Amino acid sequence: MRLLFLTLVALIAFAANSVLCRLALGSGIIDASSFTAIRLFSGAVVLALLLSWRASRRECSSERFHPAGSWRAAIYLFVYAAAFSYGYLTLDTGSGALILFGAVQVTMILVTLVDGNKLTAAEWIGVICAFTGFVYLLWPNLELPSLTGFLLMAAAGIAWGLYTLTGRQSEKPLSDTAWNFIRSLPLVMLLAIAALPAAAWSNAGIWLAVASGALASGLGYAIWYQALSQLTATQAAVLQLLVPVLAALGGVLFVDEQISLRLLIASAVVLGGILLVVLSKQQAH
Repeated sequence: MRLLFLTLVALIAFAANSVLCRLALGSGIIDASSFTAIRLFSGAVVLALLLSWRASRRECSSERFHPAGSWRAAIYLFVYAAAFSYGYLTLDTGSGALILFGAVQVTMILVTLVDGNKLTAAEWIGVICAFTGFVYLLWPNLELPSLTGFLLMAAAGIAWGLYTLTGRQSEKPLSDTAWNFIRSLPLVMLLAIAALPAAAWSNAGIWLAVASGALASGLGYAIWYQALSQLTATQAAVLQLLVPVLAALGGVLFVDEQISLRLLIASAVVLGGILLVVLSKQQAH
């Protein structure tokens, strides 16, 4: 139940992050570089404060100041955040989500296979089933993507897949996530300086970027790292296909959108595929 709760909270944070990014970038109230910089900076600040607070409660100063995470994970995080922001400038929501999560699936499953961890027949069926439901949900809103948008969102998906795989070895999720954000700040500064002449923002855009970074990204990614230690790479890959479904359900609950037959069918197919992947791995053990 604890794993289920952590995973669900993390996936809800991912869905919220997608909504916040679309609201900020889709309406043009902030530019992509400023959004990325504020997002990662605010995430680093909140996580550093949380890490410091936990260390003070435990009276453990070494936890507060001892670097964790890795430069590799920080680079993955920065590439994902920057490519994601710029990619959505030229992509509609459906196409962007399909490219992003398609790249995540391919990356994580390929790395799993290269590492010698073969998928069972049931897992393959579950993966295909979940991805089919995911595509079915997004299909009416798909548009032919621009080449630039496709490449940027594919890069974001690859980087996020690698960041997720790195997190499976994390023994200190909060420390690792906090230091991954902190280590990304030099790259954030370079991006902000390079894009300064074209920077444009509003108060609303800044607050959306802060919410995306501090809550949906910073805290959400720390919770995701906590869950990853108990998930296989295949399970982690397939579970992320729930994000667009959760975003659509959020629209029904909070934006008065209607429950469509397509949403119900897609949700059932995605959930069925995920259940097949999870149960097949449990039976294997």
